[in-house]
Amino acid sequence: MTAHPDRTVLRGGTVIDGTGAPRYDADVVIVGDRLGHIGEVDPRADDHTVDCRGRLVMPGFIDAHAHADGAVFQSEVQLALLRQGVTTVVGGQDGVSYAPGSGKWATRYFAAINGPHPNYAGGGVAELLHSYDATTPVNVGYLVPAGTVRHEVMGMDRGRADAAQLTRMQLLVAEGLAAGALGLSSGLDYVPGIFADTAELAGLCAPVAAAGALYVTHMRGGYETNTAAGLREVVAICAPGEAHDGVRGHVSHLHVDAADAERLLAEAAASGADLSFDMYPYTRGCTLVSMAVLPPEYSALDLDDAIARLSDPVQRAQLREEWFPAVAHKPSLGPDWPTMIRVAHTPAEDWAWAAGLTLAEIAARRASSVEDATLDLLIAGRLEVSAVMAVREERSVENLARLFAHPAHTGGSDGIFVGAVPHPRAWGAFARFLGTYVGRSFSWEDAAVHLSARTAERFGLHERGILRPGNVADIAVVDPSTAADAATYDAPRRPAHGIDDVFVNGRQVLRSGELTGTRAGRGLRRSPAPPSRTSAAAADPRQADSQNPTKGTP
Repeated sequence: MTAHPDRTVLRGGTVIDGTGAPRYDADVVIVGDRLGHIGEVDPRADDHTVDCRGRLVMPGFIDAHAHADGAVFQSEVQLALLRQGVTTVVGGQDGVSYAPGSGKWATRYFAAINGPHPNYAGGGVAELLHSYDATTPVNVGYLVPAGTVRHEVMGMDRGRADAAQLTRMQLLVAEGLAAGALGLSSGLDYVPGIFADTAELAGLCAPVAAAGALYVTHMRGGYETNTAAGLREVVAICAPGEAHDGVRGHVSHLHVDAADAERLLAEAAASGADLSFDMYPYTRGCTLVSMAVLPPEYSALDLDDAIARLSDPVQRAQLREEWFPAVAHKPSLGPDWPTMIRVAHTPAEDWAWAAGLTLAEIAARRASSVEDATLDLLIAGRLEVSAVMAVREERSVENLARLFAHPAHTGGSDGIFVGAVPHPRAWGAFARFLGTYVGRSFSWEDAAVHLSARTAERFGLHERGILRPGNVADIAVVDPSTAADAATYDAPRRPAHGIDDVFVNGRQVLRSGELTGTRAGRGLRRSPAPPSRTSAAAADPRQADSQNPTKGTP
């Protein structure tokens, strides 16, 4: 029998494999980066053994919507993710990130959301994915961002793409997909995505449909009461037509009343749309202050030009008189917007005191109008200002739980790691799914489906998400009695509890709750769907051993 000096045995735990099948007690063997035998395992002298008694051995969680694109290289961020059991994050969200192109525009525009990448300076999706290989303990998947693609071809032109421009954009999308991107993302409340019409977006989905990849969207119109209109556009983009024969869709950070969402999703499914969605376990959001309170054309300007206009007395007066009254009518804000927007990040050192305060509180401290305080804040931070956003109607835990139970739900944090007082979802979302919503929305078995397996299937990560011999060994060992979030809005950087041992690509990256220093993460490339397994093997991955020549031996 061949010796395996790199064999790790997770001994005595309860396996929840991600198929939805009932849990079972078993040892789990890891050989190299793959799962080997799952069952009773005889010990060997050279085994690395992890005692998992009293704990659940689960597939590592996949964050379907994260803004860790640049932050994932920071040890604090790595710890925040791994302490929640997150082994993979999907970046390139909301239509804005570094590749394709040099990354300069996206780095500037999303400075308060993604932050800078430490070494990407161009080379496209292939080079960006390579930057994550063996440089971090967490895997990173990537979506081709449609806004970045449009900016590469059209700059900040607000007009409709002509045939030649659309062809060039489609080529950039196709190149990104060929390099391994998991799909295409759009951000239709951000620039320049807000300028793209439905026909253009459907055209960009042509290479996505051809690749069998996923269209992921931050919908147009601010969600909440405008969700119906946003979903209608998603259905129109994904439906078969002149551009393509139909594409699978995924709605980012869906936030709306559960009953409304269920009705709208049912209508979308009845129309033939193949949709999934991610959603985080909080009602407050986080975004750029400029996106929330300024006309979109300001974000489309050259930065120095935008600052000059915001500083101009005539322009400021016009904004106060003609624009800010309209902010009170935004579906996601309303007349109480000054108390709903709480600053998370500004780079301006002389405004550091503003972090954690609402715009109303900032105005009171400065003895000025809210409008002037907001404009001064944006000028000082050169638009690099983000905020935690309250909603007009806080939904209850029960309301959120109802939608998390939906069969199209996948776990996503929308985690943003930039800022002095960031949103706690980056440190706590997946732990909150476990600590608060297991027993309300789903069982532990279902949690593995929602947080791992379904996400892997939707995003084309077909060797992950299920604990099956031969699959990649991304594993979280969870204490079901203590798993919970600790981060709050006032103390948002507290790591979660209950997950102390995590493996990524077969290597232990978290031990006893601390980073091991092993950089086992990879830039994940989309993989084709595997041949269908027998129904017995699909129901019970322990029966898949005979189908997999790379499995470990007991």
